[in-house]
Amino acid sequence: MLDAADALASGVDRFTTRPALPPERLDSLGREILALKKRLNAVILAHNYQVPEIQDVADYVGDSLGLSQQAAKTSADVIVFCGVHFMAETAKILNPGKIVVLPDRDAGCSLEESCPAEKLAALQKTNPKFYTIAYINCSAAVKAISDVICTSGNAVKIVQAAPKDRDLLFVPDENLGSWVMEQTGRPMTLWKGNCYVHVEWTHSVITRIRQEYPDAPLVAHPECTKAVRMLADEVCSTEKMVTWCKTSTSPAIIIATEAGMLHRLQKECPDKTFIAAPTENCRCNECRFMKMNTLEKLHDCMANLAPRVELDPETIRRARLPIERMLEISQRPLENAG
Repeated sequence: MLDAADALASGVDRFTTRPALPPERLDSLGREILALKKRLNAVILAHNYQVPEIQDVADYVGDSLGLSQQAAKTSADVIVFCGVHFMAETAKILNPGKIVVLPDRDAGCSLEESCPAEKLAALQKTNPKFYTIAYINCSAAVKAISDVICTSGNAVKIVQAAPKDRDLLFVPDENLGSWVMEQTGRPMTLWKGNCYVHVEWTHSVITRIRQEYPDAPLVAHPECTKAVRMLADEVCSTEKMVTWCKTSTSPAIIIATEAGMLHRLQKECPDKTFIAAPTENCRCNECRFMKMNTLEKLHDCMANLAPRVELDPETIRRARLPIERMLEISQRPLENAG
């Protein structure tokens, strides 16, 4: 077994392949971004998978549920969303009168791409009893034809609250849907989509890393396959990973989710070592879409107020209802969720 220093070197220090900006450039961009934020009355929201330098200048760093909640209650005039496109769309749906910008318009999502709205609508027509639960990793058009939205952090609660007399259709992540069925016992029809990042982990590589660090627990995201989830000590959303790791007594923890999460965990738990779960090809796994956003692009999108997220009013009206339903259910006490 490697010691903690070796683990840190093989995990945290190697979870990025991008060349680092010179410290003076980072400082300069950071100061300019903060000045722009003040001038624009802007709020910077960043997903846990963003590059460290973006996380460090954000007002809030979190998972999809936390980011949605922050977007719903912000008083800022401009929302700068450092994530992928569907996340910025969600912020626009909740704030149609505000300017919403994101650093890179092309930052997409394999889950979103896997579920075109027209194909979902065709499937819905095959069963009028379908109650559609859409994972937030989907387009505004899909949200607009869904009954309720969920995130990995509240999916179990959302499914528990679904009408008992309806047939549940869960889109677009089949792995998250499978895990939710295991937790709730409720059968669901699952859309055949997945996160290309989280399916890179396999039973064999996770078995090897667990043998390499036999005393380190493994925490995995529910977007991982069942073969990986079965080997985990805890399966949870990224936000719940932070809580779990804070309370864990283990000095080293293996993390099976997108590599940007390690920066947040190291900041929140400086006394622990976090080991990036390897894939067959590398010691970590990054989302190419999340990593399209850079500090330079963040600065430029604020300076130019572009690219902006724009949606037609009818899509906003229809998509807002299932998002608000999710937010309302998320606030209920657990025992009343159903």
